[in-house]
Amino acid sequence: MAATNDDQHINIPHTRQSLTFPTQAIHGDDYLNTTSDVAPPLHLSTTFRYADNPEDLITATESELPPNDAYVYSRITAPTSTRLESLLTPLIRAPCLTYSSGLAALHALYIFLNPRQVSIGIGYHGTHGVLFLQTKISGTRTLPLDCPASDLNEGDVVHLETPVNPTGEAYDIGAYADKAHSRGAILVVDATFGPPGLQNPFEWGADVVMHSGTKYLGGHSDMLCGVLASKKEGWIRGLMEERAFLGSAMGSMEGWLGIRSLRTLELRVGRQSDNAFHLVQWLDRCLRAADGEKEEALVKGAVERVQHASLQHSEMHWLKRQMPNGFGPVFAFWAKNETVAKKLPSRLSLFHHATSLGGVESLIEWRAMSDKTVDRRVVRISVGIEAWEDLKADLLQGFQSLVN
Repeated sequence: MAATNDDQHINIPHTRQSLTFPTQAIHGDDYLNTTSDVAPPLHLSTTFRYADNPEDLITATESELPPNDAYVYSRITAPTSTRLESLLTPLIRAPCLTYSSGLAALHALYIFLNPRQVSIGIGYHGTHGVLFLQTKISGTRTLPLDCPASDLNEGDVVHLETPVNPTGEAYDIGAYADKAHSRGAILVVDATFGPPGLQNPFEWGADVVMHSGTKYLGGHSDMLCGVLASKKEGWIRGLMEERAFLGSAMGSMEGWLGIRSLRTLELRVGRQSDNAFHLVQWLDRCLRAADGEKEEALVKGAVERVQHASLQHSEMHWLKRQMPNGFGPVFAFWAKNETVAKKLPSRLSLFHHATSLGGVESLIEWRAMSDKTVDRRVVRISVGIEAWEDLKADLLQGFQSLVN
């Protein structure tokens, strides 16, 4: 990315642009090294000294934002979170801005865009909560995701979550980009379930990409983070200016944890996605098999159906291009009944019964615990980096304890 005055804080040197994804994750921020530390230092200060030389002082009327190497107050910018943004930029392939959480990022985006209408489908219930607040503030209307293109107007937003929560099923980004842009609307892609390395929404026409960085970008269940990325001229700067007044900049400790996490992003997500694929194929194969085998009978006794992007067989003509390196580490299944869905998590030893997702450890959630809009038989699984064979065995003994 060429250096521009508009997005000074996320510039990366030309010499780094040719590096591959895993190397970028390790060395993409090397140019910010100012000490001999191998691990980046953690800056906890909330305020920073102005220049000693009066001739070097830049007043607020001369520049609303400090340059990359000058900091004033951490609600505006800070060294550690800025370093995280600089590292994210080549991985997401667009200028990035971080926030205190995924919903904080989404709220900031809708304040910035202030659309009259948002076309949105099923997905994360928190997103709909943010849009409810936006409706209170500005009267924004929501439309179905599959509304006719003629219902959209210039400046409206098509909000596409892919893969979608909680099933991990995918949508064709290019098709929705064509639909939105034919009417002058904006395509926002929530790519939380398809982190960098699995998909690049900008390649297929996204205008803005958001992530709940708490999930796969963080990857260790120990930090809150939201990310917005856009190639639209001036948008990151505009969002950055507004972030200072929304007060939603992420903390420096979380920024440091994010830098640590991105180093292993490809390794973690690749294994998690591969593990999920094996588990999904196993469950699906058991559900489709003829009766007779004990293992298949146990799966059929506990599970009604399973959903995941890897099972969208009729859509592989676009899906394999959109997600060439794996179909994502999250899937869901419908238990035979609510009792099975409620009791199964307590019968497992390798899955934590908890909400959220994306960590190195596998999680299982009776989804009714956190989302009142879903079928009470839905069980969501976020697959970790354990051996998938061990996870399979754990699920199987859990099914056996309930079916018998």
